[in-house]
Amino acid sequence: MENFRLKVFRIVARHLNFSRAAEELLLTQPAVTQQIKALEDEYGVSLFDRSGGRIALTPAGNSLLPYAEKLKAISDEAYEIVTSAAGNHSGKLALGASQTIGQYLLPNLVAAFLRDNPRVSITAISGNTDEMLEALAAHRIQLAMIEGPGLRKDIHVEPFMEDHMVLVVPASHEWADQEIDIDALRNEPLLIREFGSGSRRVVEAALAKAGLKKKDLKTAMELDSTEGLLSAVEAGLGVTFVSRWAVRNQLALGNLRLAHVKGLRLARKFSIAYPAGPEPAGTPRAFRRFLLAAAAGGGEIPFGTPRSRPSSGRQRGYSLRNLGERRIY
Repeated sequence: MENFRLKVFRIVARHLNFSRAAEELLLTQPAVTQQIKALEDEYGVSLFDRSGGRIALTPAGNSLLPYAEKLKAISDEAYEIVTSAAGNHSGKLALGASQTIGQYLLPNLVAAFLRDNPRVSITAISGNTDEMLEALAAHRIQLAMIEGPGLRKDIHVEPFMEDHMVLVVPASHEWADQEIDIDALRNEPLLIREFGSGSRRVVEAALAKAGLKKKDLKTAMELDSTEGLLSAVEAGLGVTFVSRWAVRNQLALGNLRLAHVKGLRLARKFSIAYPAGPEPAGTPRAFRRFLLAAAAGGGEIPFGTPRSRPSSGRQRGYSLRNLGERRIY
């Protein structure tokens, strides 16, 4: 539905490189140049400045670009609404997920959604909670699944699943499989996520509520990924708090162990976020409703057994509610 010349213009404007645009559009570079030339002839102005060995948008090109983006968005929305009205969701869905969700939950969620909506094309990015909310506010994604509280007035956040964080220690640590007093954490090197991480906010808030302020902790290192935290623990650099989803495999292999802190409960909500205002329409609305229905126990998410290789003639599945309640130690 989108005007093809405007599509070529958008892609060239994004890359500011005719060769890269040609690769994305599956065209030859001369064909891309021809489309831009035809569009420039139609408007009677130059859209790109090709002087000085570089490509840049002219003032006219800069004026056209936001309208080309709007027309693309309207075209996509119209396609999604029309196909959704017939009960056939299709089109593109851009998702964002903070790291634990993106690495350990999102693939199974997407697989379950696509079984009933095979015509939907999904792209996903991941980062910490703040980065995903920024991407959402900038309309680079349509929905975000985050681990920490959404601290923005321009974003609507609704919980869909409870998660629990656990204290992970090296397998040879004296705390392994033991219960400890919270004061013991004062002198133990603690590994934490970077600033802006929802996990970090949850941990710091829970420890502060239990009487341990940031200044009371012996922070050994900050890392920007959960996998980095677990690798650092395995190397003996300290202990850390992570989602129990993240540590299941290492516990099964015996590489890491859990310690239990008396009186400390590290529960948080996984939430779905979208721009403030009405409920998303089209495919984003379908995915949101699928997620909330699954979380409420109205649907099943396959986990642990590939669909093509069922272990007993019946595919194994768990509702999100059941997944959230399963014990891993």
